This record gives sequence, structure tokens and C-alpha cells, in this order.
Amino acid sequence: MLRGLYTAASGMISQQRRHDTVTNNISNLNTPGYKQTNAVTRSFPEMLLSLTGAGEEHAKTVGRWTSGVFAEESLSIHLQGDLMQTNNSSDFALISNIEMDGIAFDASGKYVAEDGEVTFQPQAFFTLQDQNGEVRYTRGGSFSLTEEGFLMSSDGSSVLGTDGAPIQMPPGVGLERLLLTPDRRFVDPDGNDIGVQLLISRIDNPNELIREGNGNFRFANDDGEAAAIAPGERVEVRQGYVERSNVDAAQAAVDLMSALRAYEANQKVIQFYDQSLNKAVNDVGRI
Repeated sequence: MLRGLYTAASGMISQQRRHDTVTNNISNLNTPGYKQTNAVTRSFPEMLLSLTGAGEEHAKTVGRWTSGVFAEESLSIHLQGDLMQTNNSSDFALISNIEMDGIAFDASGKYVAEDGEVTFQPQAFFTLQDQNGEVRYTRGGSFSLTEEGFLMSSDGSSVLGTDGAPIQMPPGVGLERLLLTPDRRFVDPDGNDIGVQLLISRIDNPNELIREGNGNFRFANDDGEAAAIAPGERVEVRQGYVERSNVDAAQAAVDLMSALRAYEANQKVIQFYDQSLNKAVNDVGRI
């Protein structure tokens, strides 16, 4: 009888994690470049139940049974978010719709071939260098200039240029006097190139990235590598805009309520088992 108790308890733990994931998404509704996270759950391995008699030849199969579920992982949804105009010259938004020959991606950004092989849509990211000199990737384009002219992200990481070095503007030149060209070069109002080009990295499988916080991502493995966006790819950077979070507020509210109801249902099951055990010990055991 206690097997059901363990099953209900595992369901409560999984729904609590799902609830925490959804609330984290809701709290980042207004975070530029934030990518929604979905909690993935799966059942414990199935067990085959049988009735056995005097010998194996008399065994009867009852069926398969699982002992509960667990929250396996949380996956980020790297789909394009809406753009919001800020008219701030230090804000930049990425528009990424990279295509692959012979592949039509669905609304979730993946393609499943006839043989079951899954291909994810490549995504574009701003390229950063954190305080430890490590390369990081982000879609949050709310940047700023230091007194020395270095272009920095909101968490203090340096924004990298196509030369692989932190971007530094010429002395006395602010972003309000610079424009970004379609090929991501900074020019003055007269169209003169100042020799600075923004590095945009292409990640072929964004699910290989691990979320670090502050909107930054890194590769799960040390051998992970990104490529610079090639000319002609459907990637655009807009100055004076930021990409909003891609969290669907209405769906998040539904998921939040669904997780709460499922948690309460498992809680009722545990209360039922508690009452059954109480009756077995105090009433039946007294007879």
C-alpha cells in the first residue's frame, strides 16, 4: 500500500519544481532577452508485475506499473521575443531567423525527420567576455559605455567585436553619435567607419547552452564552439530596441494553476493513505 504513497510524494516534488520554473518565468517577464524555461518530467522505469504460483510455468502477468515521476531537467525555449523600442542608442535587439536547406522548423524551433532525428534551429547571440575572461552568450542587448569607452553588458561583461577583443570606442565618441550598419559596423553620422564591428555568434544547437544567470549562457562542454554569423544569414541587429522576454504570460498563468491543482491532487492522495494507515493501526490492529 505504501507504493502509492511514494508515487504521490514524487508527484508533489515534480509539481513543486514545475511551479518554481513557471514562477521564475513570470518574474522575468520584463527582463530583456530572457528565454522561457520549461520543466521536463518523466516517469520512473516501468516494472513488470506478475503473479507466481508453485513454478514459473504458472506465472501470470498482471501488467506494467511505474512508481512515480521526477523532474528530469529544465529546457530553455530559444524562440524570438518581441521587440520594444527604447530610443536608447546603447540598446540593441537581435532578430534571428536562421534557415537550413531542406528543413522547415516548427513553432518550437525544431524539426523531426522521418527517422526520428531532431534538428534544432540555430540561434544568434551577442558575444561577451566575463570578468574571468570566459566567453559567454546573451540575447539581452541593454549595453552601456564605461568612461574608458568600453561597451559593457548589464552584468559588467565586455561586449566583443569581430576581432575577438572587447569593443572600445574612440575617445570622446559616445553611442549617441554612432549608428550601426546592417553588417554591424559602427559609423559616425557622416558614414565614416570607426573600425569597430559587433560580433554576433551563431549557435547551431542552442540546447547545448547552460543558463548562468543575468541572461548569460555558456556551453555545457568545454569543446563547444560558436561560429560568427555569415553574410546573408537572416540575422539583424536593431539599435534603439531591446528584445523582450519570450514568456507567454497567459500560458504561464495556466501552467501555474495546473501545477498547483496537480500538487493538491497528490496531497489528497497522501492524506487518504495517512487516514488508511491510521485506521489500520488504531482500529483494525486493536481487534
